[in-house]
This record gives sequence, C-alpha cells and structure tokens, in this order.
Amino acid sequence: MVTLRDLPSEELFLPGHRHCPGCGASMAARMALKASGKDIVVANATGCLEVASTIYPYTSWAVPWVHTAFENVAATASGIEAAFKAMSRRGGKMKIPDLIAFAGDGGTFDIGIQSLSGMLERGHHILYICYDNEAYMNTGIQRSGSTPHGAATSTSHAGSKIPGKPEWKKDLIGISVAHGISYAATASVAYWNDYITKVRKALDTKGPSVIHVLAPCPRGWRHEAADTVKLAKLATQTLYFPIYEYDHGRYTLNVRVPHPSPVEEFLKTQGRFTHLLKPELSEEIRGIQKWVDANWEHIAYLCGETTTFSTTQDRGNK
Repeated sequence: MVTLRDLPSEELFLPGHRHCPGCGASMAARMALKASGKDIVVANATGCLEVASTIYPYTSWAVPWVHTAFENVAATASGIEAAFKAMSRRGGKMKIPDLIAFAGDGGTFDIGIQSLSGMLERGHHILYICYDNEAYMNTGIQRSGSTPHGAATSTSHAGSKIPGKPEWKKDLIGISVAHGISYAATASVAYWNDYITKVRKALDTKGPSVIHVLAPCPRGWRHEAADTVKLAKLATQTLYFPIYEYDHGRYTLNVRVPHPSPVEEFLKTQGRFTHLLKPELSEEIRGIQKWVDANWEHIAYLCGETTTFSTTQDRGNK
C-alpha cells in the first residue's frame, strides 16, 4: 500500500484550475497522476474535469492531454495506443507510454458505455478512470445511470408523485469484468492510498483496466465544500459504496466495515436527499437500505467474505 513517503512531490495536475471548492473530480485526477508519473498520455472526455482544468489559454495538465467528446474517450484513447504501436513498429523499438482515459459517470455509464465496451473487448492497454459524481454536473445536474435511487436532480425531480430518481445505480465494475479483463476496482477520494495503489497496479496490468472512483460534488450533492472527503468516507462506512477489486479472477474487499452505519446517515448529509427524510417517505429509505444490504452481500460473496450483519434491522446496532 502506498504511503505519504512514497508520493512524488512534483505536481502533474496543477493548481489554479476553475473547479469548485471541494470538487472530488479534481482530487481524483491529482491523485491518479501522482501514481502515474510523467510517462503518461491522458485522454479526457467532456465534463467537469475537462472544462474546469483547461480554460483557454491555460491548462492544469503537465502531461500530454487530449480532449474528446462526451461519448468517445475510450475510442480516442484506443486510437492513441494504436498510433504509438504503429510508430514503434515503423521506427524501431520505442517506449510506449501508459494511457489513462478520464470520464465522468455520464460519459461512462450512459453515452460512453459503447465506446468503453469496445475498448475493453479489443484489449487495449489503457486505464479507464470514471470519476463518479453521480449526475451530469457540468451541464445542469441531470440524472445519469449512476445517480442513486431517490436523488433529486434537474431531470428526476422530487415531487408529490415521484420522490426523486426511480431507477437504481448501474454496476459498472460488473459490466467491465464481464468483458474478460484482468483488472477492475472501485476506489474513493477518501481512501487516497488505496486509490493511488490501484492506479499503479492497473497501469502495470497488461491490457485494459477500469477504476470507478467516487468523487462527491458539493454543487450537485448539495453539501458543504469542506465535507467532500468526509462524505466519501461515509459512503463506504454505510456500505453505500463498497471498495473492492477484481484482479486476474480474484475479488478482494479492500476496506472492511465491521460496524456499518445505516444508509440514512449518508443520505441526510446531502440536499439531494432532503425530501426522503419526510415521514411519509420512510419506505423509500427502507428500500434504499435493502438495496445497499443486498449489494454488499453480493460483493462480500464474490470476495469470499462473510457479511458483518444478519438483517437490515441489525445494521445500526453493532
């Protein structure tokens, strides 16, 4: 596991960008480049990370960087990798740099999933990092396939008939692993050493890899900017966002939570879930708790772990 002493002092994702205070996406990018070093090429889909880090004529990227459309960052990165291979064949052996493709949840779970699927199927040596702030934050906080059930967004309003988004969050790691890749993992900006270790491990793994990193958004989640890391940690401590990895056929639970808190402790910290705290919507919270418990039990089973509780009612009592 990476320690503070292992981290390079040089910054490759530079300060001075226009990200909101407490932006989880900028934290995710900075940490990833701490792991990658200079020998990297970054492809970046349209989104918060791209827009706020490259206000013309300035850039926060101290490495080669390419902007792509929302939907095709995986295809663009695939072309870059193929070009380096072709140049190496024609011009003699040359060192081919690592590649990272960054995209948000909108550009990954929804409009970019076809491009990602093609990249994984073809077997390109690319690390795909989805910084997940759980909505299209850059274009007006619209719901995405990653937005959790019950969240209020500009396209999943909390009204008298429908209390927030009706659908449930997609399983990005499950979808990725189904392509037969060797490495995939979840991560969080709250557990920086786990995340940085995984970025390095993914880059050292032959072929495509995927990291799904939780990156809270103060504007979209409606929380205080100073609480980003606190909320990211709470997401894991309530089992809402388990942190685990798939490495060459083996699942491992990286952050154990022996005494999980009820998911309501996570929900009540954010304005996007305020409506669920009304007594008449208590059943919605119970439904979310059941989904969280079932998802955790599934992941614990894959990792060969026993669950830390027996029923939903036990959750807050241990």
